[in-house]
Amino acid sequence: MNKITVVGAGHVGATTAQRLAEKELAREIVLVDIIEGIPQGKGLDQWQSGPVEGFDTRIVGTNDYGAAAGSEIVVVTAGIPRKPGMSRDDLVKTNAEIVKAVSQEIKKVAPKAFVIVVSNPLDVMCYVAKQVTGFPRERVIGMAGILDTARYRTFLSEAIGISVEDIQAMVLGGHGDTMVPLVSYTTVSGIPVTQFIAGDKLDAIVTRTRGGGGEIVKHLKTGSAYYAPSSGAVQMVEAIVKDKKRLLPCSAWLTGEFGLKDVYVGVPCVLGAGGLEKIVQLELTADEKAALAKSAESVRSTMAVVEL
Repeated sequence: MNKITVVGAGHVGATTAQRLAEKELAREIVLVDIIEGIPQGKGLDQWQSGPVEGFDTRIVGTNDYGAAAGSEIVVVTAGIPRKPGMSRDDLVKTNAEIVKAVSQEIKKVAPKAFVIVVSNPLDVMCYVAKQVTGFPRERVIGMAGILDTARYRTFLSEAIGISVEDIQAMVLGGHGDTMVPLVSYTTVSGIPVTQFIAGDKLDAIVTRTRGGGGEIVKHLKTGSAYYAPSSGAVQMVEAIVKDKKRLLPCSAWLTGEFGLKDVYVGVPCVLGAGGLEKIVQLELTADEKAALAKSAESVRSTMAVVEL
């Protein structure tokens, strides 16, 4: 791939740019931010790590979207971060204005790009990006389910005492307190997780997963998570660049899948060279179905606050 742009040179954006470069997923990574000097300085610093880390990808920092012209993928991380006591939804009006402005620029300079949204509240920001760019749903996807699932797998690994690599799981729904970890599909090398861990302990892990971002915000006090979110975004980019056909939980615009329509919600997505190539509809338990519907309603209520 020739060029990937990351919008937002804060912790999430800068870490994403570094990971993309280290994996050499494009010849050039463009890091865009409105604050003068920050993307330029970080981009130069990252580029100079190439000789040590062994990558030839060029990282360019800029305040000008002109440098992003012709980007094949744009990762959007711009927005204000959460502070203690804030829900993701508290960010909605400010970040909607930011993502709206970013989306207008993307439409101008990279009309064929795939857009991966990381800004919060995630599902609503995906909606803003899709509406403003006018791109089809295949090209506007949100990174949340991978992060939520990674948190869930991390906590399960610790509780069971088995490698994270052997824990298969998926978290669906909106990226927030109503997310839906699918216990019925959680396995350890194919063995149901319920054979390893008692129900009450499992419930506690599900609850901790739902509050995973808030737990980190409480520790950091002046910001939110960025190492794991950037890993999730890069996994999505890699699936598209390498046409890997990965089945990953991502936020997608639904048109009837799971009985839901006209809303962005985390669902199992196949990502490849065509972007969102397929949504896989799972058989859910009655409880999971109800939880997913409730999660979608929560996203809808936040969407209603946004003026485009």
